[in-house]
Amino acid sequence: MNEYMFLIRGGDEVIASKSPKEMEDHMQKWQVWMGGLAEKGKLVGGQPLKSEGKTLLEKGSKIIDRPLVEGKELVGGYIIVKAESLREASELAQGCPGFDFDCSVEVREISPM
Repeated sequence: MNEYMFLIRGGDEVIASKSPKEMEDHMQKWQVWMGGLAEKGKLVGGQPLKSEGKTLLEKGSKIIDRPLVEGKELVGGYIIVKAESLREASELAQGCPGFDFDCSVEVREISPM
């Protein structure tokens, strides 16, 4: 079985418009979805990412105080799953609650070192 990473991008504008109750309800969807992945033995781990960050350029000699992407492209979190194929991993990603907030999910196989 291979490991795949889901890179969850965007959704910041939608998130900013939600009430605390709507966010609580949304987080419950995440818990249910990720709990289901864990019950199937598919979940390896994952975390949301804060929007603050540093970007290193010019072979690491220049550091700026933000990621160099548009807000809709900003990676907001990641999840690592186990799957037999890219197709299966993509099918697992279809249940991602981030879609409710206009996120996109990029599914990539993790290459062994």
